[in-house]
Amino acid sequence: MQYYHWLILASLFFLVMERLFPWRKGQALFRPGWLRDLLFLAVNGHFYGVWTAAIVGWLVYNSTATLQGWGLSIADPIGDWPFWAQLIVAFIAQDFIQWNIHRLLHAVPWLWTFHKVHHAITTMDWIGNFRFHWMEHVVYKTLQWLPLAFLNVPGDVLMTIAVAGTFWGHFNHSNLNVDLGPLGYVFNNPRMHLWHHDATDEGGVAKNFGIVLSCWDWLFGTVYWPKDRDPMEIGYPEMEPMPMSFVGEELWPVVRRETK
Repeated sequence: MQYYHWLILASLFFLVMERLFPWRKGQALFRPGWLRDLLFLAVNGHFYGVWTAAIVGWLVYNSTATLQGWGLSIADPIGDWPFWAQLIVAFIAQDFIQWNIHRLLHAVPWLWTFHKVHHAITTMDWIGNFRFHWMEHVVYKTLQWLPLAFLNVPGDVLMTIAVAGTFWGHFNHSNLNVDLGPLGYVFNNPRMHLWHHDATDEGGVAKNFGIVLSCWDWLFGTVYWPKDRDPMEIGYPEMEPMPMSFVGEELWPVVRRETK
């Protein structure tokens, strides 16, 4: 089954679950901006994501071959391992790399400009997972290429991780009040991730960078999670006016930077 088929299944699953077991019961299905965010999902998940994955795959293959041609050997430390072992090592490695990239998106001003499109979410639900500027995809794919290339992770392993990551990303943004208990110290979840989208600077302007795993935030002191309450407002500190259309938000980071 191709990736976008899994994306459709995951999207339908959380769409139904949010209707059956909503966390914020007054939150409407067709909330403001739902059509725009549906377009983000379609473009980032079904069109842009698929094509860029193919292009990046081609670039990675040829770049790896070029490095090998220069005598810079790409290691294959997990090549002979069983699938489950490759999956665990590659998943942990990729998640840690992505956690660091996510921190960069908040710490580097010009990257934060693009990442603001995602943080302009004011109503949190599963579809917000794919509301991001296309530049983010380029940044993630570029910065995680070399470490994963040295591991020489097989394609079927990366595909399994991508499917699991999509499901968990939907879960983190979903309108579901799921308590993972002690597992919350290991895995990200809607309660914890909601504080990442806090519109105030309480606990710092950026916290809870976890993608699938939350343990990196606990280990490196970037966690902030008052478990007795939820953020009063979703967005980002000193939130600027942003266009409400899909095209407007794709252009906003570039236009805004040029006019500052």
